[in-house]
Amino acid sequence: MKKLLLLSLIGLMVMPFVSSCTTGEKAPIGMAVEFMDHAACAYIGQDKGWFEDEGLDLTSYESYATGMALASALARGDVEVAYVCLIPAINAFANAGVPIKVVAGTHKYGYGLVVDGNKVKTVKDLENPGIRFGCVREGGAVDVLLHKIIDRYNLDEGKVLSSLQRMNPPKQVMAIKTGQLDAAVLPEQWATMAEEFGFNMLVMSQDVWPDMQGSVMVVKEDLINDHPEVVKKLIKVSQRATDWSNQHPEEAAEVVARQLQETGGEVLPVNVADTASALVITPEVLLRSMQRMEFTTSVDPDMVQMTIDYIAGLGYIKSSFSAGDILDLRFLEDEHT
Repeated sequence: MKKLLLLSLIGLMVMPFVSSCTTGEKAPIGMAVEFMDHAACAYIGQDKGWFEDEGLDLTSYESYATGMALASALARGDVEVAYVCLIPAINAFANAGVPIKVVAGTHKYGYGLVVDGNKVKTVKDLENPGIRFGCVREGGAVDVLLHKIIDRYNLDEGKVLSSLQRMNPPKQVMAIKTGQLDAAVLPEQWATMAEEFGFNMLVMSQDVWPDMQGSVMVVKEDLINDHPEVVKKLIKVSQRATDWSNQHPEEAAEVVARQLQETGGEVLPVNVADTASALVITPEVLLRSMQRMEFTTSVDPDMVQMTIDYIAGLGYIKSSFSAGDILDLRFLEDEHT
C-alpha cells in the first residue's frame, strides 16, 4: 500500500514535467514577414498549411511594408520569428540590442535600380540636378544597395543623395505610376512592378554585390533556448517551401501573388494598404520578380561579416562586430545533413 502511494506521488510529481516537455513544442509564436516576395517561403508555408502540419502554434502572422518596420516590431517584442532582410536585422541587433539570431536564409539578391529611360539613361545621370529619386529611409537594405551603386560607379554621393525622396516601396511605385519619380531603388517585387509602368531595370543587386544575402529568418534567443524543437520545425517548413518554390516556380508565383493581394487589403496599415491595393500584384509579375532572386536557405557567414563591416563603415551601426554574434546556423546544418 505504501509502495502504491509512493508511486502515485511520484506520478503526480512527474506529470507536470512530462506535460511541459510535450507542450514545449506548442509554444505560441508571433510571426512577421515583409510584404514582398522576399518572404516567399513563409507565404507558401502559410498557404499550404505546413506550419500547422508541424504542430506549430502561430498566434499572429503579420506583414510589414519595410524591413525597418518589421525590425521595430522585433524590438517591441511583438514577434518571436521574422522573415526579414538581413540589413534591418543587423540594425535591430546592433543598435536596439534586440536578442535575435539568424537561423536560416531565404534568398540572395532581390533589389534593383529602376529608372525612366527618357530621363536617366546611365547610372551617371543620377547626379543630374532635378532628377526625382526615390528610396527608403537610411539604413534600409535598398538604401545600403544605393551606396554600393555609388561606390561601384564612382558617383558623387552628395549630388545623388541630395535628390532623394524617402518613402516606402509601395508609395514609390505609386509615385512612379503617377509620374512623380524619375528613378527609384526598390526591393523585389516592387522593382519588377515598376517595369509595368514603363521604367527600366538599370542595375540589379547582383551587378554590384556578388552573392549578396537578401533576407533571412531570425528568431528570438529565448525561443532557441526554451524551444529548440520549434526552431527546427520552422526551418524544416522554410526548407520545404523553398524546395517546392524552386521546383514549381509558376505555381509558387501564383501562391505568393494571391497571398500578397489578400494581405495588402487586410493586414497592412490603412495608408499603406490603400496604396498597395491600387497596385495589382499579378502572378506574371511575381514570376519575373522571383526569377531575379536565388531562393535558398543557405547563409554564408563571410558574406554576413562583409555586410556588417560595410554598414558599420556607413555609420548605420555604431561599430562592426563578429558575424558569429548574430548567427546560429546549427539547426540549418542539421536540416542540410
